[in-house]
Amino acid sequence: MLILVLNPGSSSLKYQLRRIGPSEASPGILLDQAIDSPQEGTLDPGFLGTVFDVIDEAIRDTTGGTSPDAIGHRVVHGGDRFSSPNRVTSDVMGAIEALGEFAPLHNAASVAYMRAAAVRWPRTPQVAVFDTAFHRTIPDHASRYAVPEELDTKYGIRRYGFHGISVEIVCRDTGAFLGVPPGSLNAVVAHLGNGASVTAVREGCSVDTSMGMTPLEGLVMGTRSGDLDPSVVTLLQRRGLGPDEIDELLNHRSGLLGLAGSADMRAIQDAALRGDPRAILASDMAAYRLAKYIAAYNMVVGGAGALVFTGGIGEHSVQFRSRVMSLLGPLGLYVDEDRNQSRDTGIRTISTDGSRFPVLVVPSDEERAIAEETAAVVLRPLVPTARGY
Repeated sequence: MLILVLNPGSSSLKYQLRRIGPSEASPGILLDQAIDSPQEGTLDPGFLGTVFDVIDEAIRDTTGGTSPDAIGHRVVHGGDRFSSPNRVTSDVMGAIEALGEFAPLHNAASVAYMRAAAVRWPRTPQVAVFDTAFHRTIPDHASRYAVPEELDTKYGIRRYGFHGISVEIVCRDTGAFLGVPPGSLNAVVAHLGNGASVTAVREGCSVDTSMGMTPLEGLVMGTRSGDLDPSVVTLLQRRGLGPDEIDELLNHRSGLLGLAGSADMRAIQDAALRGDPRAILASDMAAYRLAKYIAAYNMVVGGAGALVFTGGIGEHSVQFRSRVMSLLGPLGLYVDEDRNQSRDTGIRTISTDGSRFPVLVVPSDEERAIAEETAAVVLRPLVPTARGY
């Protein structure tokens, strides 16, 4: 089965064509490309038509003229509505759009690509795979905020969590590497990229995560502030800033960018080595915030069986991993610098043999997870209802 995976970001569309299925002679990645999208997120019909011209041509060149058998979409926010992957219908697209206020750029882009794909391949089934779905197992005492209940029931104000697609497949790969059966893994997973989060996983399920109602909460990120006293927002409002200005400030001009003038962790680590005080502060703050969450989530899972680094920074920043590990001695975790600096790109251990539990680097593969989920949904028999199928 040929699965086209569409993974829209705020400034680009990543797409892959994957061959999925045990009966396939050569499963794997056939195409892996990215297309820049408008910075303002305005995906007009002309742009979308051009995008799918490019994708369609690439698929036909690769396969000798074959179209995809199914299309899988990464959707950032599924709210309370979606706890598992869903076939794309007009109702599903409407619900995803309605959740757009929690992730305006991402959800709107996903729906735009769904509609454009339906125009290009009208008979090809499409599946929405949700970043928030893995976190639906978080209990109320961790997902609720200490605000009046009607804010949750009326407005959906609660912790949803993100990066769930990545965390779920990383947990699966971690369990296989450690020989831990599915449903038995206790781990703390740090997905570190321009957006960053850490998740507490107990018995294979998410039980807490650092991102909240939106991806703004939690760790220091590339351009996001992370945890912040809510009174900062009301103070800025009293000083004359409007909601859109505050949103822009906290989501796009804060984090590493606001502290060090760059959102690129590689540049920040290089500048810190040269003694740049802003870069040192940014690196120290990001490492401290992450180490604090790791220690707390070790408690939440009842004692972790593994700490996992994944995502672009987690997989590739030797210096940042080392800085975080230097703070984790009280947990009995110590970095082995030879292992940490290895150029191996697969799953590897970076902690010393004497550490209390292993610290791993596990590559994330969201596109593989989306392709597998898409194939599973498409191959599942449709259940008849009173209205038909």
